[in-house]
Amino acid sequence: MPWWSMETDSSISESPANPPGGVSMATLKPLVSSKLAVPRSNKRTLAREALTARMLAERRRRCFVLQSPAGYGKTTELAAWCRALAPLGYDVAWLSLDEDDNDPGVWLEYLLSSVARVDAAISREATLLEDFGMDQDGVERTVIALVRGIVSHRRELVIALDDLHHLTDPRILEALQWLVDYAPANLHLAFASRGPIPLSMDRLRAHDMTLELNMGDLRLSADEAEGFLKAQLGDVDAASARRLNELTDGWVSGLQLFSLSLRKKRRAATSGAIDMAIQEQVRDARTFALFFEREVLSKLAPAELDLLTRAAACDRFCASLCTALLARDVPDQAGTLSLLERLENDNLFITPLNRTGQETWYRLHPLLQQTLLERFESWSEGAQRAVHACAWQWFLAQGHLGEAVHHALKAGEAAQAAALIEQFAQSLFLHGQMRTLAALVRQLPPAQVQSSLTLRIWMARQQLFHLELAACAASLDALEADLPANAAADAFTVLVLRAALAIQRDHAVTAIALLPRLLDPPPTADRVTLAGRNNVVSWIYMQRGEYEQARDIQFAAQADGASGGAPLLGTGAGSLMGRCFVGLSYALEGQMNQAERIYRAVLREAERHGRSCNQAACVAAALLSEVLYEQNQNEAARDLLERRVDVLERVAVSDVVLRGLLVLSGARWAAGHRLDAFAWLERLEEIGVASGLPRVLGVSLATQVFRRLALGEVSAAQACLERLQALDEDAETGKRGGEGAAHEPASGTALFDGLHFAARAATVRFLIATGDLEQAALRLDALAAWCEACGRFGLVAPLRLQRAVVDRRLARPAPARANVMEALRLGHRLGLLRSLLDADPSALELIGEVAREAPLDPVLAFYVERLHAARPPCAESVETGGNGKARRRATPAGIKALSEREMDVVGLLAEALSTKKIARTLGLSPETVKWHLTNIYGKLGVSGRDEAVERMRDLDWAGQQESGTRGGSLDPAA
Repeated sequence: MPWWSMETDSSISESPANPPGGVSMATLKPLVSSKLAVPRSNKRTLAREALTARMLAERRRRCFVLQSPAGYGKTTELAAWCRALAPLGYDVAWLSLDEDDNDPGVWLEYLLSSVARVDAAISREATLLEDFGMDQDGVERTVIALVRGIVSHRRELVIALDDLHHLTDPRILEALQWLVDYAPANLHLAFASRGPIPLSMDRLRAHDMTLELNMGDLRLSADEAEGFLKAQLGDVDAASARRLNELTDGWVSGLQLFSLSLRKKRRAATSGAIDMAIQEQVRDARTFALFFEREVLSKLAPAELDLLTRAAACDRFCASLCTALLARDVPDQAGTLSLLERLENDNLFITPLNRTGQETWYRLHPLLQQTLLERFESWSEGAQRAVHACAWQWFLAQGHLGEAVHHALKAGEAAQAAALIEQFAQSLFLHGQMRTLAALVRQLPPAQVQSSLTLRIWMARQQLFHLELAACAASLDALEADLPANAAADAFTVLVLRAALAIQRDHAVTAIALLPRLLDPPPTADRVTLAGRNNVVSWIYMQRGEYEQARDIQFAAQADGASGGAPLLGTGAGSLMGRCFVGLSYALEGQMNQAERIYRAVLREAERHGRSCNQAACVAAALLSEVLYEQNQNEAARDLLERRVDVLERVAVSDVVLRGLLVLSGARWAAGHRLDAFAWLERLEEIGVASGLPRVLGVSLATQVFRRLALGEVSAAQACLERLQALDEDAETGKRGGEGAAHEPASGTALFDGLHFAARAATVRFLIATGDLEQAALRLDALAAWCEACGRFGLVAPLRLQRAVVDRRLARPAPARANVMEALRLGHRLGLLRSLLDADPSALELIGEVAREAPLDPVLAFYVERLHAARPPCAESVETGGNGKARRRATPAGIKALSEREMDVVGLLAEALSTKKIARTLGLSPETVKWHLTNIYGKLGVSGRDEAVERMRDLDWAGQQESGTRGGSLDPAA
């Protein structure tokens, strides 16, 4: 998700003054809470004690399935079992599904919300990822994040999905399959469905990890039927109860319907009355409807039948809603509530769901609802629309926007539904409910959406939010063509989105070209657009090396916010992100200490505000990790960033993602973990290729050149360098023929080009490594001068140190010393450590020589001491990854804990294959391989690839392979 595309709860004051129905923007309820509560039982609920006891005895199994046609008591039994689990230390996350949930975004939001009701920490990371993409990769990342949260929860957790047959979308079913496949030992999945479960559970069946109950298991036994009928009718002889149960074939709903009919005829069910009932055949939904119509509905009072028919038009209802649906001049809510309670007590197929405030929510049995809907649909179209019109107005007044839109459309008021979405779109946006907004818009007729410029702008924003960049570009093109001349505010919003799209695509020149228009907003531009504009402009100024201007626009925005109400805090358009840019402007100048203070303050405040500021927290953490790495606090940088990296890739612009992954690679490299260091670079390379970001790809290749040269792998380094140089040449050609040839903006300040720098820096490293020192010296001078002109002083210090290394090898002691001193003075002023340590393998030795030749002033002498203290670990520590003692204590138990698939992954890991290549070899997705790697590291007690390979080598895994277990090699050279 781009950083300019969201806002926080703190800006709810932007809401319109008089929303329909008087509902406040802040009271919107995008989720139907009653779907997340285990249905309540009542005194007439049939207790299936034997069935519940059987399920409780098998509670350790992974998966539970209750599958039968409607009316066999699946929901009732599943709810009873869930309630019985609570005293046994189990937590339960419940979700009642309906046809509106057959959308990956909607379903996933409900699933995560149901788990969050148990413990918000379980789904915190998954909720972040869920916001940022519903593509296959995004959904799998979200599922894995949820699984990790469940693992950390420790307690046993049951996720119960009722009415699973409503889910048919292949993306949802694939996500469910992942949940089944990746489920940890403390997760138990329970499904109730009218049809077969569309999941592969053969592996679970083979390991006896499922309990599958079908229609035969859910049929009532003779004893259960007798007990039920006695509870409903009083004294019933066993023979009559048995005949009724046989007649209904143990169908709970059929037996319940018979009891209703008999109770209506007389208080005690005589043998004669039962014999008359036995003449009926009530074994399926069709005969149920006919019998129910004749024996129950026709005998209700007209007011009761009218209420139930109107209520059937809604998936759930309460007394105040039913009162509104009756549309009486004098509402009688007390009478309606009394009627609902009596119908519930009479067991008239009305189920209480949960209690919200002063209201109890109910739903009709699916068979009864279908029967009543047929009656409702026989009404005139005008009468039906009137009921839906009352429903949407009531739901809106209560803050239930989704149901309000649904009923407005049913009422034939598509324009009103669109107006509702328009009016509340900003509130959903500010609450981070972009998926809800998109789902609501998708319900509208396409022509209705096309007729609304406001909705089209929100959809373009939503496309940018979800990184659907090509679709967003097409939407913005169409909007620009259709905007009327007097729509200045809308045109400016489109302009800001256009600039944001260019930034996300890493098209700096395109974004910079829009700067003059961005600096001239119309008076009617709204706060969110202006705040997003401020952050876009800050980014542009930083690309031009105009760091003071980048900071000034943020300081001005903060001053305006202080005088204009609550500031916009949270994400893309928020002040916290703006403060991150202030810190980044200092970091780009090399003022790391100043940047660190700002990042820490932002991170602390963002975490205090919770989910609404999680995007700012992730960006601040990534930028802070860069500072920590520069200060040689590698473990701290890793701890801060590794758990956020999946989210970071989806919330931040490419520049921030680039910085974060370089930190992770550098920290692993400094610790001697070579495979892990290259794995992060390969991941960065994959992002660059998949997203079409040449700079990201180029920086990855340049860093690979540095690392390969450090290992003495000159041929591999040369191959990377040739790819990098070709990429740079293509980019230069494109600039000359496309975006513009100039590296010089109108201000005269040099425009820094990250890809251009990466190619030149890698070329210099290669020239030094291969002994072409004179050419290296010339290129270093030119590169340092260019970086100074661009204001990238943090890059100048290591370039000066490299120049000193070249001078030393050319036997030029005076220039070598001068360049060392300049690098030290600049490095100390900017707070650099790792930049100088990573400049060249011999850099620290050269610094020591200069310090010994002549006394340094006390400040620089202390700085040199810090550099020496930060030197890489000794060879033995590097070789063992800093974990030699742990490795020597290793036992073969770790190998035995690995599954066959995990052993396959380890074997390929030892061949130095990337995650993507391992996935291709084994026919898995990259996310699945990452999940296996996480499990492998945990079982072996290691922290990364290098340690895993070393641990397996110490355990003589290769010897076990030779003795006949599995194929593979642990020799990276194999």
